[in-house]
Amino acid sequence: MKVLVTDPIADAGLDRLREAGHDVVTAYDVEGEALLSAVSDADALVVRSGTEVTEAVFAAAPNLRIVGRAGIGVDNIDIDAATEYGVIVANAPQGNIRAAAEHAVAMTFATARSIPRAHNRLRGGDWAKGEFLGTEVNDRTLGVVGFGRVGQEVAKRLDALGMDLVTYDPYISEERAERLGADLVDSLEACLDRADVITIHTPLTDETENMVGEAELARLEGGYVVNCARGGIVDEAALAAAVADGVLKGAAVDVFAAEPVDPDNPLLDVEDVVVTPHLGASTEAAQENVATSTAEQIIAAFNDEPVANALNAPSMDEAAFPAIEPYLDLADTAAAVAVQLFGGHVSEVEVSYAGSIADENVELVTATALKGIFSNAVEREVNAVNAERIAQERGIGVTESKTSTAEDFQNLVTVTVSDSDSEISVSGTQFAGGDPRIVRIDGYRVDAVPHGHMLVARNADVPGVIGLIGTVLGDAGVNIAGMYNGRETIGGEALTVYNLDDPVPDDVIQRLLDDERIMEITEISLGNHRDA
Repeated sequence: MKVLVTDPIADAGLDRLREAGHDVVTAYDVEGEALLSAVSDADALVVRSGTEVTEAVFAAAPNLRIVGRAGIGVDNIDIDAATEYGVIVANAPQGNIRAAAEHAVAMTFATARSIPRAHNRLRGGDWAKGEFLGTEVNDRTLGVVGFGRVGQEVAKRLDALGMDLVTYDPYISEERAERLGADLVDSLEACLDRADVITIHTPLTDETENMVGEAELARLEGGYVVNCARGGIVDEAALAAAVADGVLKGAAVDVFAAEPVDPDNPLLDVEDVVVTPHLGASTEAAQENVATSTAEQIIAAFNDEPVANALNAPSMDEAAFPAIEPYLDLADTAAAVAVQLFGGHVSEVEVSYAGSIADENVELVTATALKGIFSNAVEREVNAVNAERIAQERGIGVTESKTSTAEDFQNLVTVTVSDSDSEISVSGTQFAGGDPRIVRIDGYRVDAVPHGHMLVARNADVPGVIGLIGTVLGDAGVNIAGMYNGRETIGGEALTVYNLDDPVPDDVIQRLLDDERIMEITEISLGNHRDA
């Protein structure tokens, strides 16, 4: 597989990809048409913040399976477009958490104690000891805006140095905040009103862009702002003015709305604003960690294993994958069989889990079942990344249900497709030794091997029908590998599944349907089907 790397990452990540047998190509600083050309035959793309991964990039890369962001922020990647094209986007949120947290703490002290200004004055020969009266953080209140991984690590460190903690994050539980000694408030304004220092740790989204402006900064009068998250969250002109006018005592900024920063940026002209060039993750350990983490996720994607930090696809802990792995192909096949037997316009899909599998994280199994539903119904490639998006686009409702008991089986996965008038269900299980089977179709008990070519017949449960089907198939040179018959009542209607070695010609299908005892014949094969 070809892995294109367009931003520099640590050699440890590149070496891990090469050790796994992949072709690693570095093309730093490519953009525009050069980027589109470079990515055209790539199976994976590795970036940091320097490469803009737009819809055009995905359109130009038909083989692309995953974009790995060696770091946390992904605002340079069009995730909607990635999902549309079925490409996984994964970041490396764990590798630089400690580095980012430590930099935020360092920046807090740098601004509170005027360290850069004092350093520059002394280097210039000026012993300005009396001009710098700093602020101690002990017994002050730290406002943490965004209480995710980095925000929590900053809180732990500054709590240990005697700061009181208050946090604003709509997506964190009160229990989690309390566990770390922080008071959770329900608005940004409430956090600013109580804080002496605010440190920002949110992603840049439509919701957070310019979230902290002139009005918000005024509520922090006499305090400090530290932003080591993403540029654009704080209004830079408003922040520069607030510090220059004495509304705030100081600020420390590691990230900017436009990077590299414009020389005319107002933050560069205010003495009490400490600035660094996006150094939050710039430690040797952090760079090695994010590089190897990104490499491991790309390798997982190539091996059809869960991608731990996928942002637009189901993900799970690596240790949990073996429990659900045997059911991925089974769910895909059961769904394909169900939708082909249904034959009509699907408006609802339900994936049900019974038995011990109901205790597992089955999000990936459900996504794979949706892949089976749509694989032959849409022009673009369908996978677990974009299957849910396709269902939404088509107005198809998707539900998931679980029960701890599975009648007659240890585990059972059932895919039901329906419209307002009718439905059909197909159930599968795994026998010992990794032997997958379709065990129920529309309530009929069967025992079918879910691969190759299948013929499903609904017919009257009377003597001679099975013999007729065998004779007609034999005359056409179609060999029967296995046959499984199910019925509800003697003499009623039966459903029979034939595993075949070959596809069935159209004229053979018609010959079978000419017999009045056969109500319906559906041929199912990998990748295509015919319904009659």
